[in-house]
Amino acid sequence: MEKTSQQFEMIIKECRDVFLKKMMDYGNSWRVLRTSSLTDQIYIKANRIRSIEEKGEKKINEGIRPEFIGIINYSVMALIQLELGVSNEVDLSAEEVKKYYEKYIFAAKELMISKNYDYDEAWRNMRISSLTDIILMKLMRIKQIEDNKGETTVSEGMDANYFDIINYAVFALIMMDELKNN
Repeated sequence: MEKTSQQFEMIIKECRDVFLKKMMDYGNSWRVLRTSSLTDQIYIKANRIRSIEEKGEKKINEGIRPEFIGIINYSVMALIQLELGVSNEVDLSAEEVKKYYEKYIFAAKELMISKNYDYDEAWRNMRISSLTDIILMKLMRIKQIEDNKGETTVSEGMDANYFDIINYAVFALIMMDELKNN
């Protein structure tokens, strides 16, 4: 599992770099988005991945890797919004956003380590397309919880699903890197 932990860090380093560069370009404009809008952004990315997987081709000259990176970063934004709520202005400094980013990535990694221990890294025997499908399923769950005004009876909340989405997207990127390097 040490290998997975190192691979997780490498993937997150790439995601964080994209996140911080986009923050330099756009600021924290995403703070005005409701979590339902972030859920829809993640859905668009996951659906595009599935479309490319099924069609085997794409018209836009951007592959699925940036989409998985976007899924991770939008999921972190959603977790921040769940904690802080929506703002009508850009109310966080870049330094504050970085701290929240690290907080949620650390929590995702801790969850990943625990689940990998319990499940013996079963994800390594899965297909990337299955990871895509699971991300889409998690998004459908989040949408249902959103439609229920955040209430659940026995199920995990939206935050748990966003954390799982982060980890499944990281797994997909790890698998893509391993396929490329073999």
